[in-house]
Amino acid sequence: MSDGIVLERFLVDTWLPAIKTTIRASTWAGYEGHVRLHIVPRLGSLRLDEIGPADLNAFYAELLESGKVSGRGGLAPNSVRHVHVALHRAFRDAVRWGHLDSNPAERSDPPRNSFDDNHLGTWTAEDLAAFLAFTRGSEHYELWLLLAMTGMRRGEALGVRLCDIDLERSELAVRQTVIQVSGRILLSTPKTARGRRIVALDHATSEALRPIVGASQRGDSLLFHRNGDPLEPSQVTHSFARLVKRSGLPWIRLHDLRHTHATLALEAGVHPKIVSERLGHSTVSFTLDVYSHAIPHLQTEAAEKIANLVRREHQ
Repeated sequence: MSDGIVLERFLVDTWLPAIKTTIRASTWAGYEGHVRLHIVPRLGSLRLDEIGPADLNAFYAELLESGKVSGRGGLAPNSVRHVHVALHRAFRDAVRWGHLDSNPAERSDPPRNSFDDNHLGTWTAEDLAAFLAFTRGSEHYELWLLLAMTGMRRGEALGVRLCDIDLERSELAVRQTVIQVSGRILLSTPKTARGRRIVALDHATSEALRPIVGASQRGDSLLFHRNGDPLEPSQVTHSFARLVKRSGLPWIRLHDLRHTHATLALEAGVHPKIVSERLGHSTVSFTLDVYSHAIPHLQTEAAEKIANLVRREHQ
């Protein structure tokens, strides 16, 4: 069925233009980057019908070994999997559009998603309390507090408007996000239905946000902004990194505040379903896959609780 088109021409001239208006701008930018930086340089000259699962497996192995654009080392398994996801969709569309008979990516073996201790940086409750005390009164303190106390993503917190917050009920609605695509700051929507959610706020966080909420009468105003414009996500990340360095606390990324929130909640005995709902995960099983290994003591606690029940009935 193949018409002899090579992969580069299909991806660049046909596929990317066709899907641009059908997906989020940030997703398209990711696909375009994978195509330009990784796929075309290594596979672009091959015809669509020449590419098989073995070629893709060799491609993934090469990315793991030496896939960094700088040429110094390989990509992380999760990064290689993102490339695979882009290829899988491209080949799927090639099949639908009559360029291919089958999708070779379905028979390939990309790296599995991995969530190891290096990937999930977290703070203890004491570390988090120390950071919040260190930054209290400084610029963006309320943003750090909101991220830490809700587990929201950076873009979700930056997209919160005054009309999304109900301080009397101590909750806020996640309805839009701020994203950065090719240097442009855009407003978008959560990726999934579960991403659009209501998040409960603790009393202290509600009170900390009250002065900001009361300072504006416009319901469509962003909670966190600069002269009415959204904050630049990358600058927010850099600000957090500088503060962590100055605080002397163990190094974590801004996104690790989300991991910290989830880990502390599970350690405190919050049901995984509730944690999953707060984070906006697609399924509870995903939440457990990501975080169960980070809190191994829960296995021990579970074993002891079950044994105590049995002993009590046995006596």
